[in-house]
Amino acid sequence: MPVIASDKLEKLTAAIFAGAGSSAQEAATVARHLISANLVGHDSHGVLNVPVYIERIGKGHIVPGAEFELLRDDATTTVVDGHWGFGYTVTNRALDITIDKANRHGTAATTVLRQGHIGRLGDYTIRGAQAGMLTFLTADSGRSPKKVAPFGGREPRLGTNPISIGVPSATEAPFCLDMATSAAAAGKLKVAQARGERVPEHWQIDADGNPTSDPNAADTGGALQPLGGPEGFKGFGLSAMVEIMAGILPGLGFGVEPSGRHNDGCFLFCVKIDALRPLDTFRGEIQAFAEYLNATPPARGFDQVYYPGQLEHQRMQQRLRDGIPLEDKTWQALLDLAARYNVPGDW
Repeated sequence: MPVIASDKLEKLTAAIFAGAGSSAQEAATVARHLISANLVGHDSHGVLNVPVYIERIGKGHIVPGAEFELLRDDATTTVVDGHWGFGYTVTNRALDITIDKANRHGTAATTVLRQGHIGRLGDYTIRGAQAGMLTFLTADSGRSPKKVAPFGGREPRLGTNPISIGVPSATEAPFCLDMATSAAAAGKLKVAQARGERVPEHWQIDADGNPTSDPNAADTGGALQPLGGPEGFKGFGLSAMVEIMAGILPGLGFGVEPSGRHNDGCFLFCVKIDALRPLDTFRGEIQAFAEYLNATPPARGFDQVYYPGQLEHQRMQQRLRDGIPLEDKTWQALLDLAARYNVPGDW
């Protein structure tokens, strides 16, 4: 398994997308988000997806340089049509608009439709938190093929439907929740497939409804399970609400349509902390709360209690120092794409 310096990997990734038709700015944005996911250890949302995006560009499912259109633009609400552009560029522009409106009016809400995969949600909510906002983001894959079965069912009817919440804090690591409402993100199955590994049985069921550790099960008639195991009705309930907020509310609908086009819908909500109480006081109290959580005596089998976002930050520091480990299959796919687009350099 090769280990690649993050700056080298980001440069290569950006060059591939530039070769596929993106502007230099767009290619850099997409590469930055993918490498950020690898750095925090969310390899399921990292450069593993580069060949997937290139394939979608070829099919017209992602349109480099697509129009960014405001379908609704009121004082505190916005509706964005991304016209099938990269989700990273579309959602970042939507976030800028939402932060600006919340700064002026205290709160703001935005929905986004017709865009590509937006990747790791935490990147956006952390940026919102750094701007002094409590930032809430949900995403849904629209009517693209589903991977997750409702609680008690054995046929996939839902996406992995993630939720992220970032809050301003004075902590070293961002205080941020970023989670799928399924037992695991679909990309974690791809990572296991690329590494030739099995997965925990509680993640999935096979086509007959039986738990399985085969990472290919969800691609062969099986399904991911909702978050919660025996209490999976809780994850299912959260997933259904995300489907409403990020699928139905933006106008994507629900279910599956035949084209298979991936269509990330988003619901984004920002609250200006200063509109409720002094920002610096709040940030300091979040730091004290994080320290309070860290000071919890660890249970058997644990070394420490971490607050949300802390482990990812520590992993980022380690991978910035030591490099990003990639599966042989993933690295070879990147090299093949570099050759395809005549990317200069000895990679």
